[in-house]
Amino acid sequence: MEDLLREFLLYLNTQKHYSMHTLRAYASDLLDFLTYLKENHLSWQDMSPEIIRAYSFNLKDRGFNPFSIARKLSSLKNFLLFLTEEKGLSGDFLSPLENPKLPKRLPKILTLDEIERLLQAPNINDPLGLRDRAILELLYATGLRVSELVNLKLENLQLQLGFLKVLGKGSKERIIPLGDMALEFLISYLESVRPLLVGPKSRNFVFLNRRGAPLTRQRCWQIVKEYASASGIDLKKISPHVLRHSFATHLLEGGADLRSLQLMLGHSSLLTTQIYTHLDFKNLKGAYERFHPRAKR
Repeated sequence: MEDLLREFLLYLNTQKHYSMHTLRAYASDLLDFLTYLKENHLSWQDMSPEIIRAYSFNLKDRGFNPFSIARKLSSLKNFLLFLTEEKGLSGDFLSPLENPKLPKRLPKILTLDEIERLLQAPNINDPLGLRDRAILELLYATGLRVSELVNLKLENLQLQLGFLKVLGKGSKERIIPLGDMALEFLISYLESVRPLLVGPKSRNFVFLNRRGAPLTRQRCWQIVKEYASASGIDLKKISPHVLRHSFATHLLEGGADLRSLQLMLGHSSLLTTQIYTHLDFKNLKGAYERFHPRAKR
């Protein structure tokens, strides 16, 4: 079973071009299912709708929330589809693997005041503080995923034109404009700080740690958390991804259209981008009153 799992992960890596973060999530989900099979003395030959239903109930009994259960079942469904299509495994057991109904979970965002406090938190007179300010400005100005930010390389920067070239999920390339503030701090970092950090392991990555190695996703999370704490922002609702959600929501509130937002976020489907429209209820009534001819006397 472990051999089949390794083959599936290799398929996702080489054929689907999934990121290492996504591959680790798949591996974690599927190893949990394999452990369940072993603990119950089951194998692939015993696979049936009843086993999958029982596993679903087992996840619930262990306290997993609906979103985690949905993710694990989705990983399992994709694995079983792979085995059905590539290994000739019977697909009769896939029927109970329908996506569970989930409560709508709106993305967390920061207010404009919280964004301003967060961006002002680093000490830009300190080299690493200036680096951190450039990171925060870039996350909020572009909506980059944290994995995209830490993998950003010098050749991805088109600073004279004010653009970034990003390789996102599924190795899809997109171009994102840079605002003046983000551009200013990024240039300051590149000119005055990055040369001090460069080492043998830098490999043209834009953001480096104090030892000259590329910044990691974990360290980027810590940077955001540390400055949020210093700014008095609720740590339960902060992460690099919250800056991405804030970027998207504030753009919509400012009048950006969904299609442009979709391109900047790198969403493959406009349906994914539409989640942000649910956050803008406060402007909905105002827009109606301004533009509908019968909204007011």
